[in-house]
Amino acid sequence: MRSILYLSCVLVVMGLAFWAYRENYRTQAAISDMSRVQREIAGLREDLGVLRAEWAYLNRPQRLRELVDLNFERLRLVPIETGQRLDVGNIDYPKPPAPPEPSDADDTEEEQQ
Repeated sequence: MRSILYLSCVLVVMGLAFWAYRENYRTQAAISDMSRVQREIAGLREDLGVLRAEWAYLNRPQRLRELVDLNFERLRLVPIETGQRLDVGNIDYPKPPAPPEPSDADDTEEEQQ
């Protein structure tokens, strides 16, 4: 009886050791993935900072004014003034599509019911 108890204790300890070993490697893999994701986030934040700087550089008022002057003949862009506004009623919105008309097959189905 004692030998069965010792054998079962040894098997339980071995099972727990195997479980702890497996969990340790899962934890290490999760930490590795987390580090990779954090490095990727840092790289994307750096890229975002560069893109914001480029956007600010390209949207300088002086540069935009030069572009407007270069393309004035084609675009006819002029500065906005306070009197320039448009009422919402003057905007021509596209009309919604007309609903489909019922076909003959639909009429026959309704008559049968």
